[in-house]
Amino acid sequence: MVVKVYGYVQASCPQRVLLCFLEKEIDFQFIHVDLDTLEHKKQEHLLRQPFGQVPAIEDGDLKLYESRAIVRYYATKYADQGTDLLGKTLEQRAIVDQWMETEVNYFNAVGQPIVINLVVNPRLGVPCDFALVEELKVKMEKIFDVYEKRLATNRYLAGDEFTLADLTHMPGLRYTMNETGSSSMVTSRPNLNRWWNEISARPSWKKLMEMAAY
Repeated sequence: MVVKVYGYVQASCPQRVLLCFLEKEIDFQFIHVDLDTLEHKKQEHLLRQPFGQVPAIEDGDLKLYESRAIVRYYATKYADQGTDLLGKTLEQRAIVDQWMETEVNYFNAVGQPIVINLVVNPRLGVPCDFALVEELKVKMEKIFDVYEKRLATNRYLAGDEFTLADLTHMPGLRYTMNETGSSSMVTSRPNLNRWWNEISARPSWKKLMEMAAY
């Protein structure tokens, strides 16, 4: 059965799900939800995602929202199909989970308000809080120092293989590299830059960027 993915293809959280599906070779139907017209806040979509966000999926009787929960579910359900995104041992899976939690609680927690201020708010006519952005960039530099140290001894965040630990970072990192004028935070760190160049060269990512028409 084809999975229905409701979302906005340029948004980070739907991209996280689509990237997982491309890596796992899962058939899906993407259904556009227009954020510009606030379609995600209308009753029809609220039945899928009660907080009025994207993405949401329908897979037969199963309905899920929250992108990280979705990718964990499908990486597990289709563990023997496509790219192994979970890790091969219990210990490796724990490290994958650790870096997924790091993405949520450190990278995304700091990076998302930077993107909102520099990218989203100008589109909405809302003033950017430049003082907050500069404060957050200082915090992000320290976060990236941790990543740089980790990637000095590991090809990927969870070890020698590409996993959800890496995948979950990619949509947010694209904003860092291309949308916020902050790419030097990555390019100035050789290990972090090497990692980004490698993961962003994956066929699944290139396909996703074609879908998003960047």
